[in-house]
Amino acid sequence: MTSAARSVTRTQWAAITAVVLALLFAGTATVASAGRDGGTGPAPAPAADSADAGFARDMAVHHQQAVEMSFIVRDSTDDEEVRRLAYDIANTQANQRGMLLGWLDLWGLPKVESGREPMAWMETSQDKGDGMEMGSGSESGSGSGSGDHSGMSGMDHGNTGHQVHDGSLMPGMATKTELDQLREARGEQAEILYLQLMTDHHKGGVSMAEGCVELCEVGTEKDLAAGMVAAQQSEMGLMADLLKARGAKPRTG
Repeated sequence: MTSAARSVTRTQWAAITAVVLALLFAGTATVASAGRDGGTGPAPAPAADSADAGFARDMAVHHQQAVEMSFIVRDSTDDEEVRRLAYDIANTQANQRGMLLGWLDLWGLPKVESGREPMAWMETSQDKGDGMEMGSGSESGSGSGSGDHSGMSGMDHGNTGHQVHDGSLMPGMATKTELDQLREARGEQAEILYLQLMTDHHKGGVSMAEGCVELCEVGTEKDLAAGMVAAQQSEMGLMADLLKARGAKPRTG
């Protein structure tokens, strides 16, 4: 890698680290405050079919696969940069997953809801929320605070934009076949496949998080979702550079 490329990479690492540290710092108070309205008293728990509950369930599953892929590549390469990225992703998303599952416990809601398809919250919540104004928690979002849900990263609501197959339950998730390929790969081949799969994974995760910024009602959850958008978009930029340094590029535009 050239010295210029290393300089860009170090700069991006610094930016990502700042976002992650801020997100984790904010998260220490997130679970405790998620059940309160502005800190003044208990607030009603979200309904089981709400965007808040649906996002918490689905993103917990989505994050779990990112953690799994990161542990796989950690044992498949000696490259310091990729291993550092994998560690940061695993650590951050494991912590966020704990927050999401903690909210469900706090709200008295099941972590798994039988009979409900993944991503159904984006469709049903849009139907319920047509014309609604964004709350104050949307200020930290990425410009998606208008009432127009149709432009949410080009993502269809519900499951209409994603076909569940071979273990890929939600947008961006790797299939069982792709996970097997990642387990078998070594060295640079593993690095490239991981970076490509994780880029796709982040794109799906960003769309889901933007959906929560639009549709969730619990301010702390909206803030966490907005933080996910910022951090994962920054990581996608870094992964594009790491792929370029290896003569490869993301699988999708």
